[in-house]
Amino acid sequence: MDIPAVSEGWTIKPVKTGISSSHTLHTENIGTISQGTTEKELSSPSLDGVHSNIHGFSEPLKAQFTPRVVIEHEPQPVKELLWTKVRTKFREPFAEFFGVLIMILFGDGVVAQVVLSDSKKGDYQSISWGWGLGVMLGVYCSGGISGGHLNPAVTFANCVFRKFPWRKFPIYTLAQFLGAFCAAGVVYANYKSAITTFEGGPDIRTVGLDTSTAGIFCTYPAPFLTKTGQFFSEFIASTILMFCIYAMADDKNLGAGNLMPLGLFFLIFGIGACFGWETGYAINLARDFGPRLMSYFLGYGHEVWSAGGYYFWVSYF
Repeated sequence: MDIPAVSEGWTIKPVKTGISSSHTLHTENIGTISQGTTEKELSSPSLDGVHSNIHGFSEPLKAQFTPRVVIEHEPQPVKELLWTKVRTKFREPFAEFFGVLIMILFGDGVVAQVVLSDSKKGDYQSISWGWGLGVMLGVYCSGGISGGHLNPAVTFANCVFRKFPWRKFPIYTLAQFLGAFCAAGVVYANYKSAITTFEGGPDIRTVGLDTSTAGIFCTYPAPFLTKTGQFFSEFIASTILMFCIYAMADDKNLGAGNLMPLGLFFLIFGIGACFGWETGYAINLARDFGPRLMSYFLGYGHEVWSAGGYYFWVSYF
């Protein structure tokens, strides 16, 4: 259908739409309009409630818009467990405790096996191997956390020569004593039946006899040693220990680096194999005193202190 052109007689009126004067329709540029298209009623939405003037519309809005308020609560801090606090605060002493615990379990354990089997399940070289393994594994368990001292003498030397904090010395030493003390108790519990059979009865615990088992837990000197001989034997072994430890830890020297635990294994094995027979090479105050105290509580009596002319004092120097 053809759309006729707009004739001169036709008029176009602005449509009332509720639009303000600023939005009046303009018709000057309209070219062609189909017939019947002259007016069109436009109605704007009518909402009761709030009046608004949006894009020229001035009609009441029906609903009020209530802003949505979101209240964000601050997260409540999680209460830290007591054990978590203790574990974090005493992480280094715990490492020393477990490092010494492992060391004594292997060391006293191998002595118990050799003694109680009457050397049928091992010999003196087995003891050297067992102590070497114990020290190596103890350092692996604690070295990355506490430094793997495992020995009050090492902690003391680090305080003197390596600026290790003196405030840590008491707690390190206590942890080392407790680790050795507890480990001796575990070894005794494991071999209790064998100890009873070897000693000759459940209430018999002796020191210094052929059937004595006190030497499982701590060191005792050979009967022929004088006080000077006892001191000299322990002094040489302890000096070798400390000298080699610092030599292996010296980065300006060849150094052991990450192989330090393995180096300590061979060091302890060598000291035991070459210098351990006369006194049992205590070379460690915690290693000797902790198990000695445990053996005293287990019924070995006052002889654990008085044997060898109170040798236990010598082993601590």
